[in-house]
Amino acid sequence: MDASLALLLSFAVLLLMGLPIATALGLAGMLGILLGLDSSALATIGTNTYNGIAKYPLMAIPLFILTGMIFERSGVAAKLVDFASVVVGPRRGGLAVVAVLVCLLMGGMSGSGPADAAAVATVMIPSMAKAGYPKSFSAGMIAAAASTAILIPPSIALIVYSIMVPGLDLRALFAAGVGPGLLAGLSVILPTLVLSAHYGFGRTEEAASPRPPFLKSLVGAIPGLMAPVIILGGLRTGLFTPTEAAVVAVAYGLIVGLFVYRTLDFKGVYLALVESAQTSAVILIIMTFAGIFAWAGSTLGSFDMGAKAMFALSDNSIVALLIVNGVLLLLGMVLDGISIYLITLPLLIPMMERFGWNGTWFGALMAMNIAIGQFTPPVAVNLMVTAKVAGVSIESTTRWVIWLVLAMGSALLLTIAVPEIATWLPEWLGYAVD
Repeated sequence: MDASLALLLSFAVLLLMGLPIATALGLAGMLGILLGLDSSALATIGTNTYNGIAKYPLMAIPLFILTGMIFERSGVAAKLVDFASVVVGPRRGGLAVVAVLVCLLMGGMSGSGPADAAAVATVMIPSMAKAGYPKSFSAGMIAAAASTAILIPPSIALIVYSIMVPGLDLRALFAAGVGPGLLAGLSVILPTLVLSAHYGFGRTEEAASPRPPFLKSLVGAIPGLMAPVIILGGLRTGLFTPTEAAVVAVAYGLIVGLFVYRTLDFKGVYLALVESAQTSAVILIIMTFAGIFAWAGSTLGSFDMGAKAMFALSDNSIVALLIVNGVLLLLGMVLDGISIYLITLPLLIPMMERFGWNGTWFGALMAMNIAIGQFTPPVAVNLMVTAKVAGVSIESTTRWVIWLVLAMGSALLLTIAVPEIATWLPEWLGYAVD
């Protein structure tokens, strides 16, 4: 069997067998090396596993994950809920809108959809249940809204994308995620309001309840609201690099939790460190073994073969783009975002170059596809989290989630048709948009 074909087929078979992504990547890469190269090439495995993660920008990933854990344990979500409730006001469907807005704000701190989903679901689902929202509806809606964290900076997925696609400015990618992220949030709000009105979700008490005091809510929310401002403001002014921004975010989160809200103790800090280390380890192990797979694929020419096969599908840029987005949507239903980047980008980079797709814009499109996958069964990592918090099955959320998938899918098509949705902000800020 051809070594290139063996590399790709063995990876697919190992995934279907249920092996972890990292294991499948490593074993497939080793098989490709054994079949296509001299056995002495196995000596490169150690070097390639090291090279997979020996990249300075990757330091930002565990730090931003830690930031999200710290803010989650600091009770920031509850303060943001109070403030969003004031902004939205007492109206039927208002609590659902509040949940979406808090997800957008929390996404500007964590960069992780599951972390965002856990924090918001824990605070909002009990309140929404009291107001008459079905738990299955609340779980699906929050899972969809939390997926915007992969778009709203600082996005862990966009950090990985910037490392794998040479020549891109991470600051431009962060800025490019803002427009699509806000559009995705709006696409969740609209069907949420329509469904709430149609089915009568939210009791009359919700519409009649008084607003919390505005000034008190604003003061309580300021520390949380300032986190994205500090991160993005520091990047914009050049005060610090993206990796340094992650360090600043962790320090700021500790100050807020320990000394401002005083809801975080040293035990909580320890638990946040443990949880973030575990999450970071999973991501970095995947990237480590992806180094073997990537080296084997590039050396054997497997990725070139795969790219040529994709070129054969269509010579039309629009058709090819729609096919790629369709494939990414399907992958997003069964794989996590980091794995999708690691697996598909070696194949997609030649397509980007051939069809002249803007790398910054395409990065936002990939993130939107993965965002939709985060709340689309069967895997739906965000939905797993919110369903567990709500105490409902994933199956029970499907009737609500399908409307949210269609809505965010429409936002994706709009971003494909109007690239300026992603590129206007980085261009306005003066970043290089390649």
